[in-house]
Amino acid sequence: MAKKEFQTESKRLLDLMINSIYTNREIFLRELISNASDAIDKIYYKTLVDESLSFNKDNYYIKISVDKPNRTLTVSDYGIGMTREELDDNLGVIARSGSMDFKKETELKDGYDIIGQFGVGFYSAFMVADKITVISRALGQEQAYRWESEGLEGYTIEPAERKEVGTDIILRLKPNSEEESYDQYLQEYRLRSIIKKYSDFIRYPIKMDVTRSRLKEGSDKEYEDYTEEQVINSMVPIWKKNKNELTLEDYENFYFEKHYGFDKPIKHVHISTDGTVSYNAILYIPGRMPFDYYTREYEKGLELYSSGVLIMNKCPDLLPDCFSFVKGMVDSEDLTLNISREMLQHDRQLRLIAKNIKTKIKNELKNMLQNEREKYEKFYESFGRQLKFGLYQGFGAEKELLQDLLLFYSSREKKMVTLDEYVARMPEEQKYIYFAAGESIEKLDKLPQSEMVADKGYEILYFTDDIDEFAIGILMNYRDKEFKSVSSADLGLEDDKEKAEAEDQENKDLFGAMKDLLADKVSDVRASKRLKNHPVCLSNEGPISIEMEKTLNAMPNPESQQIKANKVLEINSHHPVFKALQEAYSSDREKFDLFTGLLYNQALLIEGLPLEDPVEFTNNICKIMI
Repeated sequence: MAKKEFQTESKRLLDLMINSIYTNREIFLRELISNASDAIDKIYYKTLVDESLSFNKDNYYIKISVDKPNRTLTVSDYGIGMTREELDDNLGVIARSGSMDFKKETELKDGYDIIGQFGVGFYSAFMVADKITVISRALGQEQAYRWESEGLEGYTIEPAERKEVGTDIILRLKPNSEEESYDQYLQEYRLRSIIKKYSDFIRYPIKMDVTRSRLKEGSDKEYEDYTEEQVINSMVPIWKKNKNELTLEDYENFYFEKHYGFDKPIKHVHISTDGTVSYNAILYIPGRMPFDYYTREYEKGLELYSSGVLIMNKCPDLLPDCFSFVKGMVDSEDLTLNISREMLQHDRQLRLIAKNIKTKIKNELKNMLQNEREKYEKFYESFGRQLKFGLYQGFGAEKELLQDLLLFYSSREKKMVTLDEYVARMPEEQKYIYFAAGESIEKLDKLPQSEMVADKGYEILYFTDDIDEFAIGILMNYRDKEFKSVSSADLGLEDDKEKAEAEDQENKDLFGAMKDLLADKVSDVRASKRLKNHPVCLSNEGPISIEMEKTLNAMPNPESQQIKANKVLEINSHHPVFKALQEAYSSDREKFDLFTGLLYNQALLIEGLPLEDPVEFTNNICKIMI
């Protein structure tokens, strides 16, 4: 039989197909199965317009067969088949899609859709095969034909035998190389894995002969292998089912089957949308944070399907960073795919789906916060930090999305509260939302800087995450109420301001001498208007707080080590210690120097900052004991 050459353009495209377009070799099986599914769909559409034809879905399936001795893999279907002319047109001209032509000529109904559109998927098989044989018998034809090709050199078409309508695609696998083992595509477990991964929700059964083991008849010890035909795929995806038919257990089982996590999800969202963009989605909010969540290895994204066929394992564009913990999938027939169907074209459809998903997640979290507070707080323990990161990383772009989802520990309520709950309780005269930042709730409860604010009866939010102050700095205000740290040099309490200024003036020389001794360690020394029972504390001026300084200094970037908070040493002028300080200043400058150093180091310890010289500090403590 004379060999026909591919058209020049087709030959170039075939070379691209084998070497460039597809990045993942296992994709070939997805493409062949999708073509087989299309072939069966075409028969179904024919029955809609031809009363002489009937369609019994139970009679249609896709069969995967392996011949290890001859190193062949066969994909068979009982679909519409191809005539000699169609074999020549569809397989001899690369990028001519018979499925696309069929879609243009046929009105698609009943929720069915033809998957193929580019006419190139078939040729992906040349990535793993050095010879492809296609035996096909078209609907209404008695004669079958064999199309055969070994790649770029061309192809042959000749009469063949096939008892039933449909198509067999026989791949003779390439010899193994150092880089690639093609034998894997003859292994039962590997084929099963690929089918489950990409084609689990093809609407027709995908059958394969599998090897099983059983006790030999009459024996209680000896086993024998036997072969049985099994359906590998699930066929009907859970997202296509009616929500009323599904139970919580069904959703949880799907979560485990897809290996979204080892925990039990605390919430799921099932979305079915028709409109500008039609899609189905099932989203899960995990119960626990993955062990690698805050590592570079963690990949965000949802599984993406097109008409039930897996396109991407992780599509990051469907989730904003702040909701990167969400697991699940999206299936749509409206997406614009690239030629290999491995990647998406970034288009309007994708953006619309992503926008809708973001809103759905926000609403679900807000609903959980309002109606299932205990469950939400459990979620927040794991992922609250990510919500704050989302606020900070977006420079406030997601403010409206995230601010009502934040929780902080309340000094008054002794539990986690929202910003809305805090503002609702604020006294009329209170101008600011006050917060204290530190390592733990226990330490913040004892923080000297909180005394004045607490005495006013004002509630204080405790920030114990290193991201808290950075996030709030981006947020700036909530419902026109600015955030104010209890460690801020200016607390915004005007009634105490004049009194403190008078005390500063009265002790101007003493405070000046202390500042000279401490040099560049502090920017100022002044009388405190916030301290009641404690002798000393540090406050800060400017945008960098003391807690921010600690966080930045803990980072590996050497430049961050140079960032310092603008510290102010505040002295409680009503504390007995201050009287001793005054006496030392008047009569014993050596003792004054000693007291100044001790007070500064005490302030450092209160803030959890390291002492410059711990040995000197302990020696100075001993001096005042003798």
